[in-house]
Amino acid sequence: MTDARKSRRAYLALIAALLLVIAAMAWKFIVAGSTEKADDGRVAVLVTSQERNMMLSEMRDFVAGLQAINGALAREDMRAVAAAARALGTVRTKGEPAALMAKLPLEFKQLGLGVHRDFDTIALDAERLGQPRHTLGQLSATLSKCVACHAGYQVKATDSRN
Repeated sequence: MTDARKSRRAYLALIAALLLVIAAMAWKFIVAGSTEKADDGRVAVLVTSQERNMMLSEMRDFVAGLQAINGALAREDMRAVAAAARALGTVRTKGEPAALMAKLPLEFKQLGLGVHRDFDTIALDAERLGQPRHTLGQLSATLSKCVACHAGYQVKATDSRN
């Protein structure tokens, strides 16, 4: 075998090894995240205390936003519904820390982004259609994603400030 063929095989082997490493990293950071099985059967998403606090704060904001939407629906104030829903939409996903996103499993990310997109749709439909019953149906569908996420996941801080 010539030196050129040996070099080419070595390069191809190196490229193949690098592709495998990239594929493994992509699987870990995009699909699997940083998780373990929780004592209660759910999937524990492993994060720092600061990341956990940030996530729980966002969930509390969702509850406050849902309360605002519900109150606006009771008054049939669809402008207020749209404003509250828009504040919970995809605008909230801007600037999420990449390190945190890498720790979240794919299904968790899909549920979360789906909820944000749902709020965008709720805001648009509240403005365009102005039908409280329609919005209530949308909220029910969105809340089913919240229920699925809370039923399947917990957020666990892995550092000493639990």
